[in-house]
Amino acid sequence: MKYYIVIPTYNEEAFIALTLQSLISQTVLPKKVVIVNDNSTDKTAEIVLAFAKDHPFITLVNKTSEAIHLPGSKVIQAFQKGFETLDEDYDLIVKIDADLIFPSNYFETIIKHFQSDSTIGMAGGFCYIEKNGDWILENLTDKDHIRGALKAYRKETFQQIGGLKPAMGWDTVDELLCKFYNWKVVTDSSLHVKHLKPTGANYSKTARYKQGEAFYTLGYGFWITAIASVKLAMMKKKPLLFLDYIKGFWKAQKAKTPLLVTHEQARFIRNYRLQKMKEKLF
Repeated sequence: MKYYIVIPTYNEEAFIALTLQSLISQTVLPKKVVIVNDNSTDKTAEIVLAFAKDHPFITLVNKTSEAIHLPGSKVIQAFQKGFETLDEDYDLIVKIDADLIFPSNYFETIIKHFQSDSTIGMAGGFCYIEKNGDWILENLTDKDHIRGALKAYRKETFQQIGGLKPAMGWDTVDELLCKFYNWKVVTDSSLHVKHLKPTGANYSKTARYKQGEAFYTLGYGFWITAIASVKLAMMKKKPLLFLDYIKGFWKAQKAKTPLLVTHEQARFIRNYRLQKMKEKLF
């Protein structure tokens, strides 16, 4: 199966070489890798061009956007810029971050998952962060969720869910829409990917309300948002984030922010979330 990779980047000179080195060391190489340089002020572009010189499947695309780094919108707009440069001669499309080190068999294993079952729409491994010299699981989500840092989609699935939404919550709505359209989402705990920079390290203070806004735009409704907010705040070990998330939800509701999904999809998502909560409780 042919796979294409798009990597949004912003000031990643400290990590991008490590990521690209792990990609060119894969047992099954990507057919194309597009790195989108989104207004970087460091040597990110120079490093990418040095790799591209020796590896023709690597290309650089430059994009200019606002410097402020809000979760979701900026990164997916950059992804879209890179995706638009690709042809359609691929089986899998992959969005990854520029601060990851993949094991050499990562994409060979991902391909095997997709080949094993034609109803698998998404697949991914797990992010690990360094703590006191050890690499430990970056435990911010449930283990049946694929982190936004390393998403791989079957072409047909990607097209059916309408691509990636340029908003906070894009890496949740994609999986929920997969389930809405009866695609399977597979995570492989044997695939340990080193995540070199903590999630959200560059987010501005204005980003703290965005999670609550995302819960609103996913169609969660207040009570599911409240439960999800408590869980996420506790997982981040910052209980007061709960208040920010709820405030973000109310602000989005008051502003009548458009949903990322249709009303039918929102109804499915609420029922799905409630069912998952019941399973965990009982």
